[in-house]
Amino acid sequence: MATLTLTIGNKATASWSLRPWLLMKMNDIDFDEQVLSTEQGRTAKKLKQHSPSGKLPVLKHGDTVVWDSLAIMEYLAEVFPGIRGWPDDRGRRAHARSISNEMHAEFILVRTTLPFDCRLHLADYPASPKLEAEIQRLQDLMQNCLQNYGGPFLFGEFSIADAMFAPIVLRFHIYDIEPGSAELQQYFQRIRSLSPIRQWLNEARQHNQ
Repeated sequence: MATLTLTIGNKATASWSLRPWLLMKMNDIDFDEQVLSTEQGRTAKKLKQHSPSGKLPVLKHGDTVVWDSLAIMEYLAEVFPGIRGWPDDRGRRAHARSISNEMHAEFILVRTTLPFDCRLHLADYPASPKLEAEIQRLQDLMQNCLQNYGGPFLFGEFSIADAMFAPIVLRFHIYDIEPGSAELQQYFQRIRSLSPIRQWLNEARQHNQ
């Protein structure tokens, strides 16, 4: 099989890059990792040399180039059908796709008001009713899955949905946003305790910029 190369951004701030990277690590998929940091001049022109969209992450697999986090994970689930991608059950799979796409498309205030830097642990954030509504919606999505499917991950076993929500778990930790239930608290701790997450955080802390 052709070599997989995943090009990602600075691990301190690249929440979108974390998603496919985590899925690949959780499934022991062998891949080459290329990090484009700000020191290397992540200008639009240079990014275009790696990604057609000029954004990261991007996956190269032989002659195939896939950009966008969710598209990369969908591709991996096709190339490696035995991995923990989408749930096997059709109903769960539809639900997992729905919340993953909502995560992908919505929650603009969370992203813009609570910037991601996993080296930090802040005590406060600029709250607003609209921001709080987005935070509550995110918690409700995760809580509903844990209640309906019994954990330990959103749909029982680890899946693409967990990879999509992992940066939100870390973002809530950065801003000291309390989970709304004991189930969510356990889920947040479970995500933060994953070996690949610990690796990502350790490598992010080594980045000084």
